[in-house]
Amino acid sequence: MSQTIDPAPPAVMPVTRFAPSPTGLLHLGHALSAILSHDYARAHGGRFILRIEDIDTTRCRSEFVEAIFRDLDWLGVSWDGEVRRQSEHFDDYRTVLDQLTARDLVYPCFCTRSEIEAEIAASASAPHGPPPAGPDGPLYPGTCRRLTPAARATRLAAGHPHALRLDMAAALAALGPGAASLSWTDMDAGPVKATPAIHGDVVLARKDVPASYHLAVTHDDALQGITHIIRGRDLEAATHLHRLLQALTGWPVPVWRHHRLLTDDQGRRLAKRTPGVRLADLREAGVTPAGIRRRLGLAAAD
Repeated sequence: MSQTIDPAPPAVMPVTRFAPSPTGLLHLGHALSAILSHDYARAHGGRFILRIEDIDTTRCRSEFVEAIFRDLDWLGVSWDGEVRRQSEHFDDYRTVLDQLTARDLVYPCFCTRSEIEAEIAASASAPHGPPPAGPDGPLYPGTCRRLTPAARATRLAAGHPHALRLDMAAALAALGPGAASLSWTDMDAGPVKATPAIHGDVVLARKDVPASYHLAVTHDDALQGITHIIRGRDLEAATHLHRLLQALTGWPVPVWRHHRLLTDDQGRRLAKRTPGVRLADLREAGVTPAGIRRRLGLAAAD
């Protein structure tokens, strides 16, 4: 059975995007996101943009970028305009971080991963109990948020490595009464209340990666005029945080759709290491683009 790609006609000419990270070869799950986004834009006379999210320069590789181009071309997924590579625009993200820092919405965090894990483990027996859990595990306990200005300045002056974290409480306070009504529109579910506090004080930049996924993706969606974001359900929790960043920066708010996730025979979500689902392997095995669409339950391309 074919799956509809058009839950509702858009109110504006849609601009959609596919934004893979080149840390491996694309698989069927990527194909679903790319085709849904591409077909929705084309069905309504809109634009489809390809972006390469390669901010993690230690894991991303140029050969995977070329493989993305080959796979999309084979699928018949064509994009409009130049491809934006995030690794070439770290200055853009630094500007946003500087603006948030100037508003006291971001603070330096000097904790190592092992120090954070140790504090979380120790807090389990403390009177106040362990920190609450977020979508990605226990929330950061706020160690460096509690540093005095003098202690923070001393560590910065000494050149101690640090990440930059969003002060969630300060960010929500900065929105005033608007924080309570923060929401977004889902193409399938309608209005959704945003609860960004579930993420706690998230990292917006690290010493080895100058911008987080959350910061870079929301910045680029605004910069490129993305009106409709169609991506997997595994990223739905991130939308709560992205909606907050948009409110803090005054960036426009797109419409989202979080599609179903593909799983293997054991019910596990597909990953780049899952055998038998990489597009390059399927192509080599003789599967056609039409066969990919049928396997995904999508209508054939016109």
